[in-house]
Amino acid sequence: MKEFGPLESRGHLLTEQSNPNSEALDRLSALELVDLFVREDARVFEAITASREAIAQAIDRTAEALAQGGRLLYVGAGTSGRLGVLDAAECPPTFCTPPELVQGVLAGGEAALVRSSEALEDRAEDGALAMREREVTDKDVVVGISAGGTTPYVQGAIAEARQQGATTVFMACVPVRQVPSQADLDIRLLVGPEVLAGSTRLKAGTVTKLVLNILSTSVMVKLGKVYGNRMVDVSVTNQKLRDRAIRTLVDLTELSRPEAESLLDRCDQRVKLALLVHWSGLSVIEGRSRLEAAGGHLRRALEAG
Repeated sequence: MKEFGPLESRGHLLTEQSNPNSEALDRLSALELVDLFVREDARVFEAITASREAIAQAIDRTAEALAQGGRLLYVGAGTSGRLGVLDAAECPPTFCTPPELVQGVLAGGEAALVRSSEALEDRAEDGALAMREREVTDKDVVVGISAGGTTPYVQGAIAEARQQGATTVFMACVPVRQVPSQADLDIRLLVGPEVLAGSTRLKAGTVTKLVLNILSTSVMVKLGKVYGNRMVDVSVTNQKLRDRAIRTLVDLTELSRPEAESLLDRCDQRVKLALLVHWSGLSVIEGRSRLEAAGGHLRRALEAG
C-alpha cells in the first residue's frame, strides 16, 4: 500500500474530485437538491453490484474464521471508523454474539465517536499498536475501512494484522491504480466524486454502511444465527426484544401467545432452543445438547433428528 506523506496532495483521488453534476449546488432549490442527491446515491448500488464477488469472498472467509474461534475487527478513522463501530455494536443485540466477536477499532477511541479527531488518523504506528493490543492472530479477520484509501492508521493496522497472519480485507472508494493494497481481499466501492466535494460521509459513507450490513448479516446467517429470515438467536434483554421473540414463536408455530411465552421461559429465553424443543419433542436439556452438536445451527439440529 502506498505511503502518503502528511503534506502530499490527495487531489487526484476519486473521493476528492469535484462532481460536475453538482457544480451549481449552492444555487439549487430544496427540491432540486433532493433530486440531485437521489440521482447520485443511485451510484451506491451500482458500486456494490460491481464488487459483489469480492464481498462474497469476504463473507465466506469471515464466516470460516469465526466458526474456528476467530474474531472480526473493523478498523477505521472518522466516518469510516464510526460506521465500523456501529456495525459491531449492533451484533450482540441482533445475533446474541459476545461483544468481543465483532469489534470496531476507531482512531482516537471512544472519544472520537462524538468529537472529530482527524489528526489521530495520520499515525500508522497507532493502527499497528491497536492490533497488538487486541492480540490479533491468524484466526482473526481485520477489515480496514478508508474511503480515500490513504488513511495511515488503517494502513498500519492492515500491515500489522498481515504480519500476525490474520486475514485482511481492504475497503475503499478509490480504484486500485490510485491506491494499491496488500490486503488479502480488496473491496473497491467506486461511487464517484461526492455531491459536496471531498465529503465522504455522503456516498462513500452510505456505500460503506450498506456493505458492512451485508457482510456482518451474511456471516451471521452462515453461523446459524438465522432460521429462514428470522432472528432466532436474538438476545432477549428488554421488552421489545421479548415481544419480538414471542411473535417469532407464534408466527413459526401453532402456539398461542401465552403458550409461546411459557415455552420461551422454559427454554432460558432462547428462541432457537424453544423452536427445537417444540418441533422435535426433545427436553430442554436434550435440545441444548443437540444444538451444541449442530454448531448452533437450528436447521442442522432439526435435520439431525
